[in-house]
Amino acid sequence: MKLTVKQRKFADEYIKSGNKYESAVKAGYSESYARSHAEKLSENVGVKNYVDERMAEIASSKIAKSDEVLKYYTSVLRGEAVETVVVTTSDSVHTVKKPPDLKTRIAAGKELMKRYPDSNKLVDAQVRKLEAEADIAEAKANDVKNAQNGEDSTLIVDDLGDVDDDD
Repeated sequence: MKLTVKQRKFADEYIKSGNKYESAVKAGYSESYARSHAEKLSENVGVKNYVDERMAEIASSKIAKSDEVLKYYTSVLRGEAVETVVVTTSDSVHTVKKPPDLKTRIAAGKELMKRYPDSNKLVDAQVRKLEAEADIAEAKANDVKNAQNGEDSTLIVDDLGDVDDDD
């Protein structure tokens, strides 16, 4: 659906401000028309589609994609990214471009490793423990289900739960 010049201007102003009335006035509609018709104007199918399309374009261009973030972390880790630092001496103030310090590079490496975990014995052990706990819980649930269905089984109820020696 093709928009009129005023409708397009309204939609562009609405994207900027989010205010339907002000957008209608800035688009060239009279104040009385804007007051009574701004809502209907924003619900016009053509205007709504135009606004949705423009918002999607804006969002996609302003929000970093995951590969962009990973490339940046990698450039920091490798010391390729530089930052501008203000340096003052007794004679002058000037700027210097410097690579990231060791602490910043390590932080970038950690962020990358969160996304690409390598074989880590601690993580592997934690995963095995969680899988074992899930298997035990599933077996207990099956025992309860079988007992409820009248099958021959002995159900032991542990009222105490987990008891720590410290308690």
